[in-house]
Amino acid sequence: MRTDPLWADLPVRHAVPELHAALDARGAAVLAAPPGTGKTTLVPLALAGLAPELPGGPAGPRRVLVAEPRRLAVRAAARRMAWLLGGRPGERVGFAVRGERRAGPDTLVEVVTTGVLLQRLQRDPELAGVDAVLLDECHERHLDADTALAFLLDVRAALRPELRLVAASATSDTAAWARLLGGDGGPAPVVEAHGTSHEVAVVWAPPPRPVRPPQGTRVDPALLEHVAATARRALAECPGDVLCFLPGAGEIARVAGLLGGADGRDSAGGADGAGGFEVLQVHGRAPQAVQDAVLSPGGGRRRVVLATSVAESSLTVPGVRAVVDSGLAREPRTDHARGLSALVTVRASLAAARQRAGRAGREAPGTVYRCWQPVEDARTPPWPAPEIALADLSSFALQAACWGDPDASGLALPDPPPAGALAAAREVLRAVGAVGADGRVTARGRAMAAVGVHPRLARALLDGAGQVGARRAAEVVALLSEEPPRALGEDLAAVWRQARADGGGHPGWAARWREEARRLRRGLAAAGDAGSGDAGSGAAARGGAAGTGAGSGTADGDVSAADRGVPDAAAAGLVVALAFPERVARVRGGRTAAGGAGGGAAADGRAGDRARGGPGSARVPYLMASGTAAEVAAGSPLAGEPWLAVAVADRPAGSPSARVLRAAAIGEDTARRAAAPLLAVREEVGWAVPDGARRGDVAARRVESLGAVELSSAPLRDPDPAAVRAALLEGLAREGVPALLGWGESARGLRERLAFLHRELGDPWPDVSDAALLARAEEWLGPELDRARRRADLERTDTAEALRRLLPWAGGEALRLDELAPERIEVPSGSRIRVDYSGERPVLAVKLQELFGWAAAPALAGGRVPLTVHLLSPAGRPAAVTGDLASFWRDGYRAVRAELRGRYPRHPWPEDPSTAAPTRRTNPRR
Repeated sequence: MRTDPLWADLPVRHAVPELHAALDARGAAVLAAPPGTGKTTLVPLALAGLAPELPGGPAGPRRVLVAEPRRLAVRAAARRMAWLLGGRPGERVGFAVRGERRAGPDTLVEVVTTGVLLQRLQRDPELAGVDAVLLDECHERHLDADTALAFLLDVRAALRPELRLVAASATSDTAAWARLLGGDGGPAPVVEAHGTSHEVAVVWAPPPRPVRPPQGTRVDPALLEHVAATARRALAECPGDVLCFLPGAGEIARVAGLLGGADGRDSAGGADGAGGFEVLQVHGRAPQAVQDAVLSPGGGRRRVVLATSVAESSLTVPGVRAVVDSGLAREPRTDHARGLSALVTVRASLAAARQRAGRAGREAPGTVYRCWQPVEDARTPPWPAPEIALADLSSFALQAACWGDPDASGLALPDPPPAGALAAAREVLRAVGAVGADGRVTARGRAMAAVGVHPRLARALLDGAGQVGARRAAEVVALLSEEPPRALGEDLAAVWRQARADGGGHPGWAARWREEARRLRRGLAAAGDAGSGDAGSGAAARGGAAGTGAGSGTADGDVSAADRGVPDAAAAGLVVALAFPERVARVRGGRTAAGGAGGGAAADGRAGDRARGGPGSARVPYLMASGTAAEVAAGSPLAGEPWLAVAVADRPAGSPSARVLRAAAIGEDTARRAAAPLLAVREEVGWAVPDGARRGDVAARRVESLGAVELSSAPLRDPDPAAVRAALLEGLAREGVPALLGWGESARGLRERLAFLHRELGDPWPDVSDAALLARAEEWLGPELDRARRRADLERTDTAEALRRLLPWAGGEALRLDELAPERIEVPSGSRIRVDYSGERPVLAVKLQELFGWAAAPALAGGRVPLTVHLLSPAGRPAAVTGDLASFWRDGYRAVRAELRGRYPRHPWPEDPSTAAPTRRTNPRR
């Protein structure tokens, strides 16, 4: 054991005896220790008995598992602990990440990712031979860590009560963890280690001009330029190295370029900045050499370390005296309705900001430059959101099903999974055959879980191996698992070709891709027939796995009989479509790369080699089988392909369409094969309005579709009458009752009379408004709906006769219709004049001479509503309006007579109209 000052100065050493005592008493404890105190490196050694200088340790050696949320942190922690012991990783301290393990018979401390820990728990729930497990960085609330903790608590409760469990957090928010670990026995002990952090001065350094908020993964370039400028400012104002926090690898590459460093491609180490400093880029895909350089002292040369949130607490970067915080972080988001998952850029929580600032005060007083206004903290979340509340839960649901708790109701989780997200995840598992109808895991599901990738990718690997060969299936799935650099383009088949050839200029990523492909082939061979999608998949997997390594040529010995004759472009599309069948997409509007009708390319691989849309072509719209609209960027090599298998897509805020970020061209045959469960043939009867038309009609057709994508249709000769009836009712609702029926004078008059009586008398007289007629259409229009087959049939309806079905016949009230609201009224001249019920009051419009001798007009609605009389001149023009005819004869007639008798001398104008004889004629000639 080394005894240099670094070992002696680790603050956590003072808390180790208390931690030993807590574990001896309860078997579980929570360790709260700020970053840099040594909780990740010294505590595991103490638990394993490899730090005899610290009191309270075990009498003999113990095996300890340390779970870290990131591969980068796993390797860093293992190297650091091995260095403290004077050895190398793989001896007394080892590590395991997906696809790589360095451990031997003498290994006592093994550092693993939480994903690897979950795999081990599924294979061996007892964790035979392991004495203690330390879950590091619990405060980050990664889903795998929460799940592993729940499984370990189950193990302690049912199988291994002696298993020691430590939940380590870099924050003091430990109450929830203590309650979980303590269970029914009360909260577990909380052991705190206090760091020797120095004072950190806060400098508010907002951008000089407003910047646009992030949308999806896009960050305003103006903010990145400001971060680069602030980093230069920190170099000028502060001693030591500068640590910059940025949301992702893309932003890190952009700022590195602005600082005069690397352009974002993989490199073996740092790059020189324009001012003589070194620029290092730290993220999950950073090469091993860069990780080693970041975690080692700079040797007198100043450094600018550009890092994601991985450097908040998982890693300690020596020499840092200044921190530049962009204030941004990446979180997962899932659109369950559209089946889209992606990382989005958000404001980092206040807790994250504190963690980042603390990195400047690890070794001496430091400074943090915060690139935002102080007032913005008021609307910033205090803690990061737990991943279980945001992410796609398909992998979690499969883990829970394999654990024997399909609905996760028995798991001691810090936060329960959202019901909707869990239901969507279980639906995905049923679709890929991982669970049965009862939610229990199938043998295929266990094989998929053992592969160690998302269930969708496991399905593509298992089923694709039988169709394109194990090697090619593994390589394409590895492209989906180890996301290629964005610079390699949108066409996944082209990315695959570049990766095989020379890594596309990204050797670090290409090496990880090849290793992942090899791992997947090993997992495929181990899965065998248990995960086979058909009888040949298992054999194909075993045969393919025995061939050459990933990234080699297409040697015949590695190609099964099932995949002979399937070119690489078609193979890539098929595997992607198997992983995301609901994202199979067809071009809309007949726009194809070859200018054809878009009927779909043959599944022979030629689709990827046809003429592409040029840089000036418009953005091309697609429709996914899920029903989601999508667009391919102008100038993309995929633009205009008849069919696509979409691997990566997101939906920018406010956009109605998803944005295709990576896909492969396929043919219709491939789409049908990969998304076979979505194929359906249905009879479709509904109300349709043709393009460019204003009037709709009944449309009846037989449709073959792939999800929401219509493949073909033909007229339906004998549609279901009930469906036709429903379509006609839909037409009434969409176009309105007045527009679709024949409304002659009789029908309009009857409707107005009924409306009058309903307004004045109420029940039982029916409401005949548009909404009411539509609601009761079955009642009054039923026979016509039964007979009609199209719009024209309804337009020929005798609407007046149909309306009479609404009259209150049951109580006999209908017989009083002509009494209460007569259609016509006979006036003294003998004429029968139609009453107008279209206004607020009924109106009788009649020539004045026809009413001589009529003392009063009748009142309607049983005497409740007086009839308004419009008195017309002999020419039929309005002369007067009255609701009291007797008063008009007495007071108003004289003025009307004086005005009109000279204009119409041949008509009678008696001085006393109340006693004159009514007439429809002029005076006889003299």
